[in-house]
Amino acid sequence: MARRTRLLALVTLAMVNVITLAAGIAVARMLPGRLAALKIPAVAPARVSVPDPVLPAGLPDGPLPTASGLRSALAGPLSAGSLGPSVLSMVADPATGRVLLSDGGSQLATPASTTKLATAVAALAALGGGARFTTRVVSGGDSVILVGGGDPTLAVSSYPPGNYPRPATLASLAAATAARLRAGGRTSVRLGYDTSLYSGPGLAPGWPAAYVTTGNVTQVSSLEVDQGRLTGSGTPEDSDNPYNLTPRAPRPAEMAAAAFAGLLRSDGIKVTGPVAGQAAPRGAQVLAAISSPPVSAIAEQMLAESNNVIAESLARQVAIATGEPATFAGAAAAEIRVLRGLGITGGIQLVDGSGLSPEDAIAPAALVKVLEAAIARPRLRPALASLPVAGFSGTLAARESVFAGIGGSALGAVRAKTGNLGTVAALAGLVYDKDGRLLVFAIMADKVAQLDHAAAAIDAAAGNLAGCGCR
Repeated sequence: MARRTRLLALVTLAMVNVITLAAGIAVARMLPGRLAALKIPAVAPARVSVPDPVLPAGLPDGPLPTASGLRSALAGPLSAGSLGPSVLSMVADPATGRVLLSDGGSQLATPASTTKLATAVAALAALGGGARFTTRVVSGGDSVILVGGGDPTLAVSSYPPGNYPRPATLASLAAATAARLRAGGRTSVRLGYDTSLYSGPGLAPGWPAAYVTTGNVTQVSSLEVDQGRLTGSGTPEDSDNPYNLTPRAPRPAEMAAAAFAGLLRSDGIKVTGPVAGQAAPRGAQVLAAISSPPVSAIAEQMLAESNNVIAESLARQVAIATGEPATFAGAAAAEIRVLRGLGITGGIQLVDGSGLSPEDAIAPAALVKVLEAAIARPRLRPALASLPVAGFSGTLAARESVFAGIGGSALGAVRAKTGNLGTVAALAGLVYDKDGRLLVFAIMADKVAQLDHAAAAIDAAAGNLAGCGCR
């Protein structure tokens, strides 16, 4: 019976195909001539067009700007009174390494967040762009222990869909932990948390406590969620929101552990007793683990939004990778050592990785060399791809920072890291000039009188570099 049914179906399908083909031929004969002339799209046998580049390539053999031309282009903006008495600058050709203009380029100045260029390049060099940081839950006898792995992007729950990169979440870690516990017949545990990956004070030299209460940073810890950002009700924000300047969590590890305890309870695991700090036993059994986005994406986020928490965690990860203590001092020493290996042998004195401390000091020449190192080495190039673009992205986009005034022909032609503290304005990055020549530059002023006006003057200087051939 089944074979007869299949045979009938095949005969019916064949008849339908014959009728459809006959109808198609009949309709085709009725078509007007102009419709019959239409051609069916086909793949061309060879390339028919070549797209223009989105941005012009640098011209290593093109005309170089002259020192006098560059000085003339920068003289007006950089003589603004708002910049104060100490204005340093350097412009160089990355294709040859030739310094084209240096006005105090070897002198140290307070770098503010341009320090993050050094941190990004050091992290990419020491760790590699594909490295990830792991947050684990391990067995600790009658308890389970949440072990911080230094993931600065860790969240409690999923971020809104538009946020990139997508962070690992405690919610997924709790679900995996609960499943593992239930599989072993356990429905009740004590919970501890381990922050021993990092050591030393949570605030760097020169950081006032107000940095936490004004939403600039949280105390640096190997276990934190949402970078310590809180909602108005005091719960973790679960959003990458650079505009949240409410006070951050004063004890980020405790907040993360408390959130994890709540998630375990929601997943059917009773948490007994207080949640407290506890060192994980060496070689403890791992019950569950989650991994951060890759370092390349984390560095991109840090540079685009000038994220201080991410910068400090990356600096400590550099310390761990190079055998230094995971402290502010160890991280600073590790960064300087890695940069020295890249040929950046002087002009950097650090006490943190974010540039929040006024005790940091970097010369324009060192920032230029950091940028040249990233251009020359593919492993480091995610630092360049992450730089804010004038008028379009990050802290160079409209209303994103005091450095939002680059316009005209410089739109899209300037990619740079911004830096500002109360009396500091700095900008360092790449620019294509009018002849298509790629230049690297750093402009720093650390005794500014009016920050907004000083930033506008530096914006104008960068715009002039983009708008001239400067010969």
